[in-house]
Amino acid sequence: MATRTNRQSPDGGPPLAVNRKARREFRVLERFEAGIELLGTEVKSIRGGKIQLRESYVGFRDHEAWLLDAHVSAYSHGNRENHELVRPRRLLLNRREIDRLYGRTRDRGLTVVPLSVYLKGNRIKVELALAEGRKLHDKRQREREKTLDREAGEVFRGRRRMRADPSGPRERGEHGP
Repeated sequence: MATRTNRQSPDGGPPLAVNRKARREFRVLERFEAGIELLGTEVKSIRGGKIQLRESYVGFRDHEAWLLDAHVSAYSHGNRENHELVRPRRLLLNRREIDRLYGRTRDRGLTVVPLSVYLKGNRIKVELALAEGRKLHDKRQREREKTLDREAGEVFRGRRRMRADPSGPRERGEHGP
């Protein structure tokens, strides 16, 4: 079985949707897996990858967790009874998990954001993160570090190529020994 990376679901397949903005804007403290209550056409649309998590977040109401502002496109083969594109969708978590997340978001000013949507068996799951918002200077510092790492990697790869062929680049038509 393939090892799990940030770009894979727990089953090893590709995720149906990834919230890249959440990974950039927030520092992830804990991760959770939750089921999601969907309508029939929503399931078909999400299986086709037609969901956007960019502006979505998790809210708490009446001792329940809700996925808010997630956009699920209309199912292409649906009729006029299609689902609403943006509506609150209930998340399926244990009562203890809901109470703990609610308490952490109220007390410490943390937030819960969806990181990805993926299939686990035949079920659609949402990977949630208890996260802390990054400050502007943190974002800039992280961007600087990524740029330096990228430049260092390019220099390293360039030197490796030069060492592999010490005679340097050859001209056209010239064949080696």
